[in-house]
Amino acid sequence: MNLLRTLAAISSMTMVSRVTGLLRESLFAAAFGASYFTDAFNIAFRLPNLLRRLFAEGAFSQAFVPILTEYKGKHGQEATKTLVDHVATVLIWATLLTSLAGILAAPVLIYLIGGGLQSEPAAFDAAVFMTRLMFPYIACMAFVALASGILNTWRQFKIPAFTPVLLNLSFIFAAVVMADYFEQPIYAMAVGVCIGGLLQVAIQVPPLLKLGMLPRLSLNPLTGLRDAGVHRMLGKMGPAVFAVAAAQISLLINTTIAGWQGPGAVSALQYADRLMELPTALLGVALGTILLPGLAKANTDGDTQEYASLLDWGLRLTFLLAIPAAVGMATLAEPMITTLFHYGAFDDADVRKASLPLMAYAAGLLGFILVKTLAPAFFARQEVRTPVKIAVGVLVATQLMNIGFVPLLGVAGLALSIGIGACINAALLYTGLRRRRIYVPQPGWGTFLARLLVAAGVLGAVCWFGQAQFDWIAMRATPLLRAGALAGIIAAAGAAYFAVLLTLGFRPGDFKRRAK
Repeated sequence: MNLLRTLAAISSMTMVSRVTGLLRESLFAAAFGASYFTDAFNIAFRLPNLLRRLFAEGAFSQAFVPILTEYKGKHGQEATKTLVDHVATVLIWATLLTSLAGILAAPVLIYLIGGGLQSEPAAFDAAVFMTRLMFPYIACMAFVALASGILNTWRQFKIPAFTPVLLNLSFIFAAVVMADYFEQPIYAMAVGVCIGGLLQVAIQVPPLLKLGMLPRLSLNPLTGLRDAGVHRMLGKMGPAVFAVAAAQISLLINTTIAGWQGPGAVSALQYADRLMELPTALLGVALGTILLPGLAKANTDGDTQEYASLLDWGLRLTFLLAIPAAVGMATLAEPMITTLFHYGAFDDADVRKASLPLMAYAAGLLGFILVKTLAPAFFARQEVRTPVKIAVGVLVATQLMNIGFVPLLGVAGLALSIGIGACINAALLYTGLRRRRIYVPQPGWGTFLARLLVAAGVLGAVCWFGQAQFDWIAMRATPLLRAGALAGIIAAAGAAYFAVLLTLGFRPGDFKRRAK
């Protein structure tokens, strides 16, 4: 399997997902702006979405895929299918019970993380209602995460990468069509989440049937809990919750803090977060998806050279693409926010609210993506203790930074603390790998980084000069011209970056690699 080609395929699918995601956010911003009710929806959705990232995706995938790879390679089809059935039974039952608990406790949960809504009782009640409506979404996502783990282990990456598009299309349909049919229009978005969850489940069924791996659920959850493989997975998954989701937990705490920063603050953070997730998903998530099965197989085979070489390839590609993305995001924050969101109810003040957090997130973009690359190196070896310790320490450090940053920078201080925390996380993960000699860098890193910095400096200069030529807020009346100007600046900056790299000796063929 050609890893660079596979990465391009996954990234293209992810690009479709993220572009539709940005379209959904643009339509959402135009329809609802940034208000107490948009804050209510974002707070309500953040609860099930956080649990999805903690349990149904990140921690579960990191614990499940290495064990599934081991069963597939050593124990055969029948034992692997039995493991899948038992894991599915436990996962679905656990998320259904969690959903029930969340529905019952919704007022308390909203009070804890959205206390700022209490000054607007109608928005607080709306957040409680939408939380109850959307909590079962995590059960759908639990099944999707299980299916994605199976398909990725069989190196079928396209369906899992495309699946989030269905949620985005549901959001778009809700904002454009369904909102007019609700007395409180924001409720349409919560219904769209439920529809999107069901669609994402449905698309997984055909490929699982083709592999003979469609899970057979048991009405008795104890059936799965008796499985030794499930015990091992749960033992790895519990600590992995903290290791994988430190940034997400910080984001939830930051949502609570943002709720006290005035109307629209939570939404401003959400809009910036959505843009930050574009490069994170295109590179970080895609790389992590490819690396985890390959690293797990190398670990199972005892091939330490392949293990280190595969990780080195992933790290070089991360630096090659993440550094220019971070520079571009920092210099083009206002042009991107205005081009994507500055319509309808989203006014000039909202642009300023969302631009500063986006610039702050850019400071940590490299860290966000490096964590996605480095964490699989530990989880592929079924080692979770070190990432857990690092994650807990980073979580504490992030909140300590909030004490200093928020009074000075407001909502942007929250984004900056998460970004710096991600960089600290990545640095500590890297140090842990080096100390254990799990990863030994291949020669040439010094020259490689020096060339990247020169090229990134040129890219930054092009972006800065280009954005200074336009009044982005005043161009609201000419949205196509504004979008064309932003696209032109990005194209020119990208061309300058890669032209400098080619001049300095980079060749695309240097990054070609095949998985064993």
